[in-house]
Amino acid sequence: MSTANKNLSDTSLESHDLFKQFNIGLVVADWNPAVTHAMRDAAVDFLVKQGVPSHQILVQPVPGSFELPLAAKWMAEQIQIDAVIAIGCVIQGETRHFDFICDACANGIMQVGLQTNKPAIFGVLTTQNQEQALDRAGGKHGNKGIEAAETALKMLLLKNEFTK
Repeated sequence: MSTANKNLSDTSLESHDLFKQFNIGLVVADWNPAVTHAMRDAAVDFLVKQGVPSHQILVQPVPGSFELPLAAKWMAEQIQIDAVIAIGCVIQGETRHFDFICDACANGIMQVGLQTNKPAIFGVLTTQNQEQALDRAGGKHGNKGIEAAETALKMLLLKNEFTK
């Protein structure tokens, strides 16, 4: 499905009493802060608006997207953390570096969730250029930070359903 001229960050998720209990961690790549910090800020704002207390949101910067899986694992291993959102941005360059970083990051974040039994959300943009990244970090396609935060809350609600 094409995303041309579509804001994909619209959400119908309603606030839930359980959200007040959740502790959410964000690991955020500092590489390309114009993109990643905009996504971070949107994710935190969304979580707070949904009812997650701001003091229960832990944000930790990491150097780049390659470092996100390990930082997410360290964060997820903390007892008080219920879900981790990994936020980063990898932009296609002239070499295969892009392919290796994207693959390692995606697989690493998935492994964090499987190993810790906690939602580990992939909020990493993999774009062809800076314009596409900005379009997805608050531009014409919305903000993927909001989508990642929404996914974390939905997964925690789902986990709650399975553990009743």
